[in-house]
Amino acid sequence: MIHPSPKASFSLESHGEKPLIVFFCATYLRPEMHHIHRQILALDYFSRLVVTQKVENWDSFPFEPLVRLKKSRWRWWARFQERSLKRGPWQISQKETRQLIRLLKNQQASILHIFFGTVAIHLLPILQLCPIPVVVSFHGADVAGIMISSPYRRALSELFERAALLTCRSLDLAEKLKSLGCPAGKICLQRTVLPDLPFYLHSPPRDGQWKILQASRLIPKKGLRTTLQAFALFVQKYSGSLTIAGEGPMKEELEELARQLNISSRVRFVGFQNQEALQHLLANHSIFLHPSESTADGDTEGIPNALLEALASGIPCIATRHGGIPEAMKNGVDGILVEERQPAELARAMILLAEDADLYHQLGRRGAGNVRNNFGRESVQLASSYRYLLSGAKEKLPTLGSYSQRE
Repeated sequence: MIHPSPKASFSLESHGEKPLIVFFCATYLRPEMHHIHRQILALDYFSRLVVTQKVENWDSFPFEPLVRLKKSRWRWWARFQERSLKRGPWQISQKETRQLIRLLKNQQASILHIFFGTVAIHLLPILQLCPIPVVVSFHGADVAGIMISSPYRRALSELFERAALLTCRSLDLAEKLKSLGCPAGKICLQRTVLPDLPFYLHSPPRDGQWKILQASRLIPKKGLRTTLQAFALFVQKYSGSLTIAGEGPMKEELEELARQLNISSRVRFVGFQNQEALQHLLANHSIFLHPSESTADGDTEGIPNALLEALASGIPCIATRHGGIPEAMKNGVDGILVEERQPAELARAMILLAEDADLYHQLGRRGAGNVRNNFGRESVQLASSYRYLLSGAKEKLPTLGSYSQRE
């Protein structure tokens, strides 16, 4: 049930002896954040409460109980001061702070988990007053752009000091947090929780029509320009089509590039696809691409959810040596990795799969096996992190040294 504020009638009758984890997500939930919904649902050992300030896509991501806090009507002024006076990140109001602290105390919460460092940086008043341990999840953009500018670096240092644990989705991201000054002992690896996905036995197309797929937001770090340029090279030798599933600000730019490359008739932009529709695309395409690349402001991927789901489905995947991607697939074993911004190299990898049926089958099977073993529900590390905090550090917490890069 959605409540307008914590003053509304609300109780967790099923709380019982289970520790209560309160999840703060500023918007619950944007379409591309379905991994957060899965992560919360996977933690059935605990009582769970979601707190948000904006509700979207409730039908797609139902969860109860959920409390909606009212935003301050002066939020615009705080943001104006940040932009004009350059004093660092704006902060939530005293009233918003009191609302959340009161909710945590009234519900006898055990842990507050804030999704995204880019959100937590504006919630420092909460961290300064919070009576319980705070966990903050970092996902990629949290360690780039304005987040690493001088005014934000000071706030980030305080965030590192006051948070009990910081979770991240890849070892690469963990290293970035360390380089920004986060103590290694506070960093926990939290792999993406995959849903139960069907496996499809893919084979090279009998009719010679190669159907290529990329599913991602249409933003620079997804490498979509490289995808189009590589596909234009690929179809000089093989027949095929390219489907791009996703929404974002680059759509018109990408459509224009497709026209310039004379491949418009072969490229489909199908918009955002829900889980069922995406599975249909994965089952009916031949190769999946995800040539991620770092942007000018340093924005990088953790490990893309779409790539993990593609690997699990059994479709052969080609991606880049970028961010945490090499932790999910090893070149030539369960996928193909190429360098960033190299359309010719990406095209050669596609041609290699078209010409080597044995490699094609091998990568599809091994890619699915690896991801299912390492990113399935049973591999969730977050529960052990919560238990570590609740035990007063008596239980063992996996450190970064417990993990190793796959490549």
